[in-house]
Amino acid sequence: MRRRFQRTTNNEYLRESRKRQYNKAKADYQTAIRREKTRSWKNYCTLTPANNPWNEVYKIATGKTRNKQTLTTLQRPDGTVTETTEETIELMLEHLFPDDDPQINTDQQKEVRRQTKQPINTADDKEFTQDEVRRVVEGFKDKKAPGPNGITNEIVKIVFQAIPKTMTRLYNACLKSGHFPEKCKIAKVLIIAKPGTEEDSDPSMYRQISLLNTEGKILEKLLIK
Repeated sequence: MRRRFQRTTNNEYLRESRKRQYNKAKADYQTAIRREKTRSWKNYCTLTPANNPWNEVYKIATGKTRNKQTLTTLQRPDGTVTETTEETIELMLEHLFPDDDPQINTDQQKEVRRQTKQPINTADDKEFTQDEVRRVVEGFKDKKAPGPNGITNEIVKIVFQAIPKTMTRLYNACLKSGHFPEKCKIAKVLIIAKPGTEEDSDPSMYRQISLLNTEGKILEKLLIK
């Protein structure tokens, strides 16, 4: 409409008429944008229940929102830099999860290795009771990020309530066989930049959060207790 109005040069009456049409359409369009922005903001403000003071609006007002970061170029110890996402990820993993080299172990690590090779002459542990498993399961907090299998603490609690005897037998089977399931050792790793170092190319400026499956964490806690 604006182009049609601007191109009308030979007829002043028609030009004025098209100008009014354009201005009205423009005003209607801007009004619609403001209305949709207001509606969108109201919807955003109600993402969490009204009785929850720690919703997204609170996080924005207090500056506690987290910006999503994408790993880019990192610098290697020899001064060269990574050129692809794959190289960046590989360098980050090498830094955060170095190879387990026995040649560079500390005295404490060497002693742990020695002990793991010794024959086990202790008496068998007592079986886990259903009440012990229940206390461990209920001790996990809700609304926590799950591990690689996506099963949350809330789901595990519901499953235990439905089949407590089966879950207890499962953990006792792991205890008797001396087996810790391999899948429970796999973690979902999140890389987070240390505060104020978001643009740094040094791998040491990042830290990792390893999310493990709740089922494995339950077994670990039972063994420790």
